[in-house]
Amino acid sequence: MKALLLNGKNEWKNMKIEETEKPTPQKGEVVVEIHAAGLNPVDYKTGTNGNPNWTFPHILGLDAAGTIHEVGEGVTEWKKGDRVVYHGDFNKKGAYAEYGVTTAHTISRIPDSITFEEAAALPTAGYTAYQALFRKLPMNAIETILIHGGAGGVGGFGIQLAKAAGKTVITTASERNHAYVLSLGANHVIDYTKEDVKVKVMELTNGRGVDAVLDTVGRDNATASLDLIAYNGHIAHIAGAPDYSHVKPFTKVISFHEIALNAIHHHNDVVSERDLAKMGDELQKMVAEKKVSPLLERVIPLEEVPQTLEELSNRHVKGKIVAKIK
Repeated sequence: MKALLLNGKNEWKNMKIEETEKPTPQKGEVVVEIHAAGLNPVDYKTGTNGNPNWTFPHILGLDAAGTIHEVGEGVTEWKKGDRVVYHGDFNKKGAYAEYGVTTAHTISRIPDSITFEEAAALPTAGYTAYQALFRKLPMNAIETILIHGGAGGVGGFGIQLAKAAGKTVITTASERNHAYVLSLGANHVIDYTKEDVKVKVMELTNGRGVDAVLDTVGRDNATASLDLIAYNGHIAHIAGAPDYSHVKPFTKVISFHEIALNAIHHHNDVVSERDLAKMGDELQKMVAEKKVSPLLERVIPLEEVPQTLEELSNRHVKGKIVAKIK
């Protein structure tokens, strides 16, 4: 099969389409003929640092949508030709290829109204936001939420999901992306490059702070966000934990929620693994009902993935970019 091959650590900018061995399914697995693959920052990050579980050449890409090509032993709920989407395990070979293999109990069926490209835009960013809001945060107790990086994938899905849940959404974005994040449903947007985020948040909340923060930026930003959270509030973080010592015990009683979607694959916890499929089903239902946009901004050919990942690494890309494979 044809695949975009990573031939060594930190060589992702030089990946080229080459021939490699087509995967075969083991017990409980399916082989998917991939039609579209989503691009994510985790691709260039893992491509830079490598992974001790890899053998080279490796194939990057976590988000895959396509049709089932072959089922392994014991798989009865799926058949050849079924349209599916899945979030892959970055320890294994990925989605920038004509075929991929994954566990049957972690895939979701794609509704007829959703294209392969739209489905491939969802898993990493969409499931991460969904896990944060509906598996970690007590949304019934939250009225206001601050979502950092609203123009990005996780931030964009987070805005939409929080708005659909009836919450007041504050987000951060550079001025050029203000109209975009407002179109996703944000009630307020703060230009983090020009404005004092803490001052603005306190103005917007009458000095109380927000009930929850979804941080997509990093450890320092997450730590700074602790000052923006109201009593008994929450922070969910995806890019580094805040410095917990920043808040004294028995003062603001903040709850901390780590979000690490890929970790689901590494604990032999079938209940959690099946929740990947459930989140995919639930999120796709919202997309099919036009309650959530898949944020698909651009579709590119597979050979343009390396240069587009370089764009992502510069952190100035909004929405989702997907590679069309078939």
